Amino acid sequence: MTAEAEQAERSRTLPGQLSSTAPGSPGESAAPGESAAPGASAAPGESAAPAAPRPSRARRLSAGLGAVVCSVGLVLSVLTAGFIGTADIGPIDVYGILVRHLGLGVLAPGPAAPPLIDALIWESRLPRVLLAGVVGMGLAVSGAVLQSVTRNPLAEPYLLGVSSGASTGAVAVMILGLGSGAIGLSTGAFAGALVAFGIVLLLIGGGRISNPARVVLTGVLVSQFFSAVTSLVLMLDGDADSTRGFTYWLLGSLGGARWEPLLIAGAVILTCTLLCLMFAPALDAFAFGWDTAASLGIRVARARVSLMILTALMTAAAVAASGAIGFIGLLVPHIVRLLTGPGHRTLLPLSALSGAIFLIWVDTFARSAFSPHEIPVGVVTALLGAPVFALVLRKAAAR
Repeated sequence: MTAEAEQAERSRTLPGQLSSTAPGSPGESAAPGESAAPGASAAPGESAAPAAPRPSRARRLSAGLGAVVCSVGLVLSVLTAGFIGTADIGPIDVYGILVRHLGLGVLAPGPAAPPLIDALIWESRLPRVLLAGVVGMGLAVSGAVLQSVTRNPLAEPYLLGVSSGASTGAVAVMILGLGSGAIGLSTGAFAGALVAFGIVLLLIGGGRISNPARVVLTGVLVSQFFSAVTSLVLMLDGDADSTRGFTYWLLGSLGGARWEPLLIAGAVILTCTLLCLMFAPALDAFAFGWDTAASLGIRVARARVSLMILTALMTAAAVAASGAIGFIGLLVPHIVRLLTGPGHRTLLPLSALSGAIFLIWVDTFARSAFSPHEIPVGVVTALLGAPVFALVLRKAAAR
């Protein structure tokens, strides 16, 4: 059979198999009961969208049940984590503070809490819990998207060197005084992350590259370069206090959460998550390779560059608000994929909800388990994610 004949044969058979195959595992057959769904709408980056597969009834029920459970779990996690802290504040007092600030004072039990307690809950603890949810959502969705875009199960947001770029931007503001006080640490981190991503995109040739390994190696190269720049600046100009503070920020911390950075990060991450969901058919098709995806009518280069820009924006917003928190983009999507399958219409929203729940509880543990001491949340995620990384690496090597 000629190459053209093989390509034509794959084009006839693959549309009904798209959601049944994990990223990086082309060639698996469709699950029983799955068939192509007519009338699928086009996603950005496609000239003609492939026919969307119809998941089996059991898988649809599983995904629907998972969405309900995760949604309820996220609400309960926010409320419960808001009650937990080192300060001795009862749940009724916390409830009263929340309903008063929401304009529902008639539902508040008893008198208003003292101003200090009120500020502790409303200005510190609640923004911190919500920021943990937003950051966890962004990192988990970024990991799921990058694993499909690079066709590499080990990919996660820090693959692109965005975290290292953000660190360099932050240290330029904190140590070198870049911006002369006109910009803050978060703004510097955001700018550094975007610069790092721009360099990665330039080195890999935009969206024209066909070798996924080149993306990985380029990300490692850029990450090491910016890490070296950060270390050099700290060695030459940093004093003991600034170096200690920056190192703590670099390990990941949500202790500085406030409403303004929460709203900025939330707007960026939620918008990018919704845009990534519109690319779900293209992400499913990437599992079969770039040529096959192109044969299905997907504009591969444009879709891939768009998705990488969206993940870079999400990661930059998360790192700017909370510092470097690793392994969420690896840990959460793989667990969700085991439970619901690889279809990105289900994987992306459930990864978003699960990532939010995961980081809320990790941060709650980090700030309360060893009170009065607080563990950097990035340390906890690394302790949990490193074994999962080893398992995924072993599975990938065995293929």
